[in-house]
Amino acid sequence: MAEGNQNIMEKAQARFMENQKKTAERNKATAEYLSEAKARMIKTAKLRELRLAKEEADRAAAALNPAAPKKKRAARTVKQAVSASTEAKS
Repeated sequence: MAEGNQNIMEKAQARFMENQKKTAERNKATAEYLSEAKARMIKTAKLRELRLAKEEADRAAAALNPAAPKKKRAARTVKQAVSASTEAKS
């Protein structure tokens, strides 16, 4: 009878140790996940701050140096003259 109780105790102890191990692994994985999430949030905030600073600098530079006016397109008369001459040949 004592041998049966000993066997039951060993099985219970093994199950308990297995549960403890799983709990420790789960806690470790959760801690890793949370630390990665925190690092990602910090990195995102830093990149956002850099982007906003660059955009502000670009706006300030654009205000100091207005953009040159765009060149006008070539007159259509050149294209019309070419098409008119090809029609005359036909």
